[in-house]
Amino acid sequence: MHKDDRYYTYLFTRSFRSKIYIRRIEISKKWLHTGAAAAVLFAALITAGIAGVLKVEGFQLTETKENLNQQIVSAQTKSAGDVKAFNYARPGSIGGPSASFRLTNDGSETEENSMEARLRTIELSGNPEFLPTIWAHLGKINNEYGFRRNPFGGSSYEFHGGLDIDGDTGDIVVAPANGIVTKAGWQGGYGNLIEVDHGNGLQTRYGHLSRIDVQAGDMIQRGQLVGLLGSTGRSTGPHLHFEVRLNDKPINPRRFLPPEMPR
Repeated sequence: MHKDDRYYTYLFTRSFRSKIYIRRIEISKKWLHTGAAAAVLFAALITAGIAGVLKVEGFQLTETKENLNQQIVSAQTKSAGDVKAFNYARPGSIGGPSASFRLTNDGSETEENSMEARLRTIELSGNPEFLPTIWAHLGKINNEYGFRRNPFGGSSYEFHGGLDIDGDTGDIVVAPANGIVTKAGWQGGYGNLIEVDHGNGLQTRYGHLSRIDVQAGDMIQRGQLVGLLGSTGRSTGPHLHFEVRLNDKPINPRRFLPPEMPR
């Protein structure tokens, strides 16, 4: 190769029928350098583009997971009167009466505010002995209050109006407050059900019982045995379905209950 100020000169030789042929090719330095620089720049842009796509996709994936986790946590910590939360059932025995899917309360926002005001009044001025402030049964919470996937399969959602508390058939169930028994018997998806009126429009329900130890009209005291845990009615296994209602509309039982004891 011969080099001068403007060109690179390349000499190529080949032989054919005992003769030697020489070919000379000159390449402009300017075009050679420009072409090399363009190739390097193109490679750099391609690499940067791939890295940028991976970075953006990675951020979007992380953001999606964070948003999903936030939605699940938010659903489990919604206020007692909010029935818009979605409840992702934990493994374990669950059940309860079938309820159709809905996104909001049947009532207006005014009605919701009225219920909240009523609950606050009851908490402040109601007789503590008639407030359901102790657990009817101690056990792991298999299913929270709120919307959930149908526990019997399919992709549909339904509203779960209480807490599903895990246990074994025959475990005791007690009254969390004083009151009068208004129902004691079989009731559809609840199976064997007890309903107690605590006054001020407050009621509690105990579903899927294996045995009922009270009858309608009985006056009961906080901590009194009312029945035994079971799996009757619409249930996947032994547990207690526990509800709290205000004027016959379900509210989150955690509104009155203390935190669970460490297990």
